[in-house]
Amino acid sequence: MSTSPKLDSKIPAGPIEDKWTKYKSSVPLVNPSNKRRIEVIVVGTGLAGASAAASLAEMGYKVKAFCFQDSPRRAHSIAAQGGINAAKNYQNDGDSIYRLFYDTVKGGDYRSREANVYRLSEVSGSIIDQCVAQGVPFAREYGGLLSNRSFGGVQVQRTFYAAGQTGQQLLLGAYSALQRQIGIGAVQMYTRHEMLDVVKIDGKCRGIIARNLVTGEIERHSGHAVLLCSGGYGNVFYLSTNAMGCNVTAAWKAHRRGAYFGNPCFTQIHPTCIPVSGEHQSKLTLMSESLRNDGRIWVPKKQNDNRPGNDIPEAERDYYLERRYPAFGNLVPRDIASRAAKERCDAGYGVGPSKMAVYLDYASAIDRYGQGEANKNNIANPTDEQIREMGKDVVKEKYGNLFDMYKQITGEDPYEVPMRIYPAVHYTMGGLWVDYNLMTTVPGLYALGEANFSDHGANRLGASALMQGLADGYFVIPYTVGSYLAGEIRTGEIPTDHEAFIQAEKDVKDRITKLLTVQGHTSPEHFHRELGKIMWDKCGMARNAKDLQSAITEIRDLRKRFWEDVRVMGSADELNPELDKASRVADFIELGELMCQDALDRNESCGGHFREEYQTEEGEATRDDENYMYVSAWEYKDVSDWQLHKEELEYENIKIAQRSYK
Repeated sequence: MSTSPKLDSKIPAGPIEDKWTKYKSSVPLVNPSNKRRIEVIVVGTGLAGASAAASLAEMGYKVKAFCFQDSPRRAHSIAAQGGINAAKNYQNDGDSIYRLFYDTVKGGDYRSREANVYRLSEVSGSIIDQCVAQGVPFAREYGGLLSNRSFGGVQVQRTFYAAGQTGQQLLLGAYSALQRQIGIGAVQMYTRHEMLDVVKIDGKCRGIIARNLVTGEIERHSGHAVLLCSGGYGNVFYLSTNAMGCNVTAAWKAHRRGAYFGNPCFTQIHPTCIPVSGEHQSKLTLMSESLRNDGRIWVPKKQNDNRPGNDIPEAERDYYLERRYPAFGNLVPRDIASRAAKERCDAGYGVGPSKMAVYLDYASAIDRYGQGEANKNNIANPTDEQIREMGKDVVKEKYGNLFDMYKQITGEDPYEVPMRIYPAVHYTMGGLWVDYNLMTTVPGLYALGEANFSDHGANRLGASALMQGLADGYFVIPYTVGSYLAGEIRTGEIPTDHEAFIQAEKDVKDRITKLLTVQGHTSPEHFHRELGKIMWDKCGMARNAKDLQSAITEIRDLRKRFWEDVRVMGSADELNPELDKASRVADFIELGELMCQDALDRNESCGGHFREEYQTEEGEATRDDENYMYVSAWEYKDVSDWQLHKEELEYENIKIAQRSYK
């Protein structure tokens, strides 16, 4: 196998621990006076976008930032709960940059790019320093040091956190930095704007077409580089933990303009979500993976056991993760924990009304913490009630907002009864293919954070999404974008009356007109829900060739019916959420077909991509390193027509092995 000649990862030569340092020392620079004449467009203002926009503006570039929300503070980054990884070894438990690197590559089932992951691990400590300096209120130990907790797939404590709202606190830090630049005029902020196309001139990305979601006006914006920080595409499944506005449109428009899409089928199913309660739901709620740090997951040993959880004796409980994976127990990676929960439920051991749930129980943690508090307070013979109350206080301090959220949604008190959880779509490891500089296959077009494919392989370890977003925005793109922009200082201002802008604007308007004039009988929401069912049933937690082929046929039929029967109310020159929704669903339908095509092409199981034909007798994923140790980079040719390019993955610093968490 060899890498496609159309793919150049631009990985620096030399030992892996020296690559990034050497790169930073030799990369071309743009002097301060020239930076003032260069415009950079940032699409999306979550952690990756806000940190990138703030950093580039601080460096002197002219920045335009776009988000479809009414404020950058509403980016989906706020939903991240559990924490952010960094290799600081505060616990003195053996952590290091190499161990974080190793855990991330192993957790991704050896389908990520070594150089990018090592760089991510290398800058992780600087992220924590940056955020502390911004005032992010990380949890601290009694003596004032930053606290750490464990997450899945690792055997050290390296996850920094702010109760159960880490993403929100980190975003507020990045938002503050962004607002400072907006205040001094270095960043022009465009809220309630959605990017609907990329503009290319002479093969280079030179701007975007955006729609003002309030007035409906179509706008042209030019720039010497465009950074896509628009998040992931988990909402292709309809039901997911993502905010309902999350979509693939920005990345998909870039894909249709020449940016290759990497590993689209690599989707993460999160094991700790509140189960589906009925057909009425439009999204699912995540319970942080941090809860697996102290909670124990179990099901009854007896099939179809209808007793309440607290009525089932300890001897009749199956702590199946602890039984199957004794070395990691409840802290196995997300893909393994998710499949294990599905297997138990499918075998008839599920709990709750739907029987599609397992228990996440905090009784033993409350007891353990309570005993510790009693000892600290010199209470020699505490009563059971005293132990429970003191233990609850400790759990409340660590996870209180998560417990409150669970109670509000389910009506059950998780301090008193076990939580019920089940896997759900969460994160997408696939995304636009990028090189070491985070540039896509379109010169001048970059992808950061969850919008790119590069760091997580076939499965993301918990607490690494926040790490990647901030690493890309604060510590990577400020260097790598300069390498490209150093060659653009003579370009001058890019006129938006160029024929490429005129044509791109016309294409956008024509598509909007087409959506409005179909005047069918079916809402965009209905088509989205139908697509989600196809994707979940046939390209979700388990996949096989027959179902994937069927899904491709069904999605093609769905696309045909969409363009014949979708009904979009209202007009184009006003606030029209139905039009926004229809446009995003149309992109999801096309993406769904590519995801199924990618899953069908990859005849192996790895990470979150579980092909039922390729598994061990114990139900574990079976990789095929000889034939599939590559990144699938798909080039858009036409509707339902893609060409596959392969980037061979080489592991020079890690020994390849079958993943084992036993």
